[in-house]
Amino acid sequence: MTEPQPVQATRWTRDYVFDILRELGIGYLFGVPGTNEIPIIDGCDAPENKGTIRYIECLHENIALGAAMGYARLTGKPGVVMVHVTPGIGHCLGNLYNAMKSRMPVVVMCGQQQNELVTQEPLLASNLVQLADQFTKWSHELRSWEEFPLVLQRAFKEAMAPPAGPVFLSLPWDFTLRRIGPEDRVPGVTRIASRFIGDPDGVKQAAEKLSAARNPVIIVGDAVGYGDAWAEVQQLAELLGAPVYLEGFSSMANFPNTDYHWQGELPGLQQDVQAVLAPHDVAFLCGFGSQAQLAVFKYSEGPLIPDSVKCIYLANNTWDIGKNRYGEVAILGDIKATLPGLNALVAKAPPATAQENNRVLREAAEARARSWREYAASALNAPGIWGVTVADSLRQLIEEEKLEKKFVYVHEAVSDAASFQMLLPLGAPAAAPTSYYCVAGGSLGWSMPASLGTRLASEGWQGIAPEVVINAVGDGSSLFYPQVWWTAAHRQLPILYIIMNNTEYRTLQVGLGQVVSAYGAAPGYEWHPVTMEPEYLTIRNPNFSFVELARSFGVTQGRVVTRPQEVKAALKEGIDCVRLRGQSFVLDVRLDPVSPLKPPPSATEPTTGARAAIRTSRPPSLHAYFRTLQARRKGLQAPEAEEESQSHGMQVVF
Repeated sequence: MTEPQPVQATRWTRDYVFDILRELGIGYLFGVPGTNEIPIIDGCDAPENKGTIRYIECLHENIALGAAMGYARLTGKPGVVMVHVTPGIGHCLGNLYNAMKSRMPVVVMCGQQQNELVTQEPLLASNLVQLADQFTKWSHELRSWEEFPLVLQRAFKEAMAPPAGPVFLSLPWDFTLRRIGPEDRVPGVTRIASRFIGDPDGVKQAAEKLSAARNPVIIVGDAVGYGDAWAEVQQLAELLGAPVYLEGFSSMANFPNTDYHWQGELPGLQQDVQAVLAPHDVAFLCGFGSQAQLAVFKYSEGPLIPDSVKCIYLANNTWDIGKNRYGEVAILGDIKATLPGLNALVAKAPPATAQENNRVLREAAEARARSWREYAASALNAPGIWGVTVADSLRQLIEEEKLEKKFVYVHEAVSDAASFQMLLPLGAPAAAPTSYYCVAGGSLGWSMPASLGTRLASEGWQGIAPEVVINAVGDGSSLFYPQVWWTAAHRQLPILYIIMNNTEYRTLQVGLGQVVSAYGAAPGYEWHPVTMEPEYLTIRNPNFSFVELARSFGVTQGRVVTRPQEVKAALKEGIDCVRLRGQSFVLDVRLDPVSPLKPPPSATEPTTGARAAIRTSRPPSLHAYFRTLQARRKGLQAPEAEEESQSHGMQVVF
């Protein structure tokens, strides 16, 4: 008598998706459910997937994509999201743009209407590929159910291939539930090795020009962070005696802030970028992708990188090489794989000025640290809370609670960026490039969604175990997607949310000042707004509590803080809630809306020759605007306003 054969489980085309997720070890599918997506979502409960691949329901498509981005950033694996027809892809375009600008590997699948019906323009249907195409590496709509495995393999391959980025697939729902045989599977996903070394002749030419430089500068972009190449760039900076600037709105910590060569992000004004770079004769542009992170630019005032500066490029992406400025040497190669060879050549003949340049940079870093310590100390005695108090208190708690390599800071506190970037321990051995998470795109409201995926990642690919996920976000940005808190509560994800609440869009106040500074006296423009304090840039009348808002979504733990002396204890309460109770915590920090954002300029900061431009200030007209605005808000007279501006000096760069 023959033995009964085991019954083979029925497989459908949707199971090709899960073949890939299991192979790559991707544990989550993020989305907002719609009828078209149910066949795929249902696969999470199939016996072979249950418990290993979970569906994370979000309440908005941009939240789902943001969460997938957070998961991708920390794990290094593609984040996968499922959205619904035209409204679904439309709702997530903001974060699709952020993912594209920040080189994040995400695969966006969209449930299209039935293939035989699309041409007749049914409810919700449109040309989905056309909507997504400009923000992706590849966008495609299935032509037949038979090509599903081919298309999926290509999509995941392309999302991971250097430079990584988002891919979009439109899936007519009837193509996802065709019955297939038990052995019909996606055999694997092609993985392209990313550590390719740049051309040796190009590396040799770059080394020769760097060795001959007298005052070189290094600008690093996200390819450095993705390449985990801190050590290699540090070695080059030491050999050259070069300051290291980060591209504006860096999406990760692309250089350790504990290294004295670190200068922070490039400033956000054309004149300031020029002032920073003009003293240098050679610029080494290392993975520099976001090259024009400005709101205002005038061709009449010259290029961002002055013509006197020779440019040398190293990047793993041809588009970023020579994109906006001619390069005398251009190397296509992985940063971490290529820099050791370049460093070895420069070490044989370092610039004659390197030792003196390093001495000046070290003294400048010491003076900068003193200035920030004094600034943080003075903030504790202020009548209201300054952003620096939050950043410095976090720094202290990370050290006291021994959270090195156990924290991830998700940053959307745009107005107070300088304090967090300067003071948090974002260097070895406490952190890694992925310990800091921002986006290069700047589309607001991304960080709270990203915190979900970051928290779901049990271990990061750069050795970060996110025991504490900290999301500092401005009040304006947090109001884009407060429904994030429902998912955090529903999935019991412990995250510390810090709402930097100044009851206004302060960055837009800065932007208004920049526009007036650039065009208020420009011939042919001479534009001035009706008011420099527009009501539409405030979030007041009525005022509300973020703690109460979060409670309505299920996050019951939180606190409002109004005094600087309360900040550290409140942060400690939040960290304990996240670590010990496994619950999210919302801290509503009521900031002084006219607090200074950085220390005043240091009169004693050492400078020699060209190094005098390492630190620059806003143009006089923009300084005047902020003096007037601060005085008006505080009810000061003109002489008092001038005194106030001196004590609250606002600077663009570190």
